[in-house]
Amino acid sequence: MGNYMIPAGAAAVAFLLGFLLHRMLVAREIRGAESESERIVHDARREAETIKREAVLEGRDAISRERSKMLEELQERRAKLDRQESQHTAEVDKLNIARERLQDRQKAVDAREGVLAEMEQSLNAKHVRANKLMEEQNRLLEQIASLSRDEARKLLMGNLEDEARQESLRITRKILDDAENAAEDEATRILATTIQRCAADHVVENCVSVVNLPSDDMKGRIIGREGRNIRAFEAASNVDVVIDDTPDSVVLSCFDPVRREVARQAMEKLLEDGRIHPGRIESVVAKATAEMEKKIKKLGAQLALEANVSGLHPQLIRHLGRLRYRTSYGQNMYQHSLETAHVCGLLAAELKLDIPLARRIGLLHDIGKATDQDIEGSHAMVGMELAQRYEESKVVCNAIGAHHEEIDAESLYAVLVQASDAVSSARPGARRETLELYVRRLHKLEAIADSFDGVKKSYAIQAGRELRIAVKPEVIDDDAAADLARMAARKIEKDLEYPGQIKVTVIRETRASETAR
Repeated sequence: MGNYMIPAGAAAVAFLLGFLLHRMLVAREIRGAESESERIVHDARREAETIKREAVLEGRDAISRERSKMLEELQERRAKLDRQESQHTAEVDKLNIARERLQDRQKAVDAREGVLAEMEQSLNAKHVRANKLMEEQNRLLEQIASLSRDEARKLLMGNLEDEARQESLRITRKILDDAENAAEDEATRILATTIQRCAADHVVENCVSVVNLPSDDMKGRIIGREGRNIRAFEAASNVDVVIDDTPDSVVLSCFDPVRREVARQAMEKLLEDGRIHPGRIESVVAKATAEMEKKIKKLGAQLALEANVSGLHPQLIRHLGRLRYRTSYGQNMYQHSLETAHVCGLLAAELKLDIPLARRIGLLHDIGKATDQDIEGSHAMVGMELAQRYEESKVVCNAIGAHHEEIDAESLYAVLVQASDAVSSARPGARRETLELYVRRLHKLEAIADSFDGVKKSYAIQAGRELRIAVKPEVIDDDAAADLARMAARKIEKDLEYPGQIKVTVIRETRASETAR
């Protein structure tokens, strides 16, 4: 009995061990299956995320390509409109020139008719006088026939005195005419000598600057995702960035030369650095603006040095530097002031006057054009007020204010600067009227926008076809912004003459920022 119990116990133990081993194997297979299922699910999810991400990227690329295509079409339309406007402007200029010629011819005909009428009146008067003289002579002859010797002598002496008096008047008139002709010849000689000694270049003015790109791929980086980079650059620099089909270049368009130069320098720095995003764009534009202020002061000092004028107030030197970016009828005021100073000095040398004083007046005569539109008054009167503010002499101030005859000239230097200004302005190729009128219209457009309450800043862009108005968000809400756009458009229609249409855009932007520490 005991012998049978041992195998039975061993069998039970073996069965129990086999059962436990089977459960362990089954549990291991279950765990392996669960791990495999989790891995399969994880791979499926990852693959799904990858497919989703690729689909999103492809969608964004398609949107970006479509937006780029739309921007290119917009640029083409803008270029076409610019060409049409240029053709229209050229035709208007031709019509104006033809009308001016007709008016000049009509004036010449009227003048000739006036001269002929005066000559006819003079001939009639002489004819009447001759008849009276003949009657008088006949009467005198009748009297002489009954006069005595002494009476005849007295009458003859009286006639001789009258003839001598008339002859002396004729001689005096001839002497005065000869002196006047000699004075005109001498003045012509002095002006000719001065002009020959003063060399000057022709001036060409435009409203665009071209920035060369290292490669055509940079255009996409300048535009940025969804156009945010180009919008940030235009908002910070207040210029219009034109990206067209021209290879490896972009065009910066703005009627204000200072803004355009700041934008050009900022764009070149961004291209050189390679980091182009809205924050970097604002920083670079601010830095370029500060550098431009330093450059303006340097240009003013250089202009005073070239004109050989010393002792100027630092603020006057700063205004002289700003003349580098001012034009009048297409003529650069920086070169015009230098040229006028040289001509004025040469005229003073010919007339034995104070040469340094004449050069000083010629250099400062148009300094009023360096001020912004917020200072009212003509440039001559504004320039005179600046000269008085910075303690220039009375002769200098009067000559500046009188160089367009708005006040009476108190010295010969005022006449000299008038002549020098005319010599510099009237030479061939010096000025062009259409650009000056165009710039005045753009300044007036911005002034209309600035006249409304709550306006922070306004910019005329797109060659004056669009007006962007940035408002203070704490003063103007969304509804008031729409009303402001409507009122600005109505005021432009009422107060301004312009070709085509002008789009008014009101920008209301709020920003919130916080620093993580």
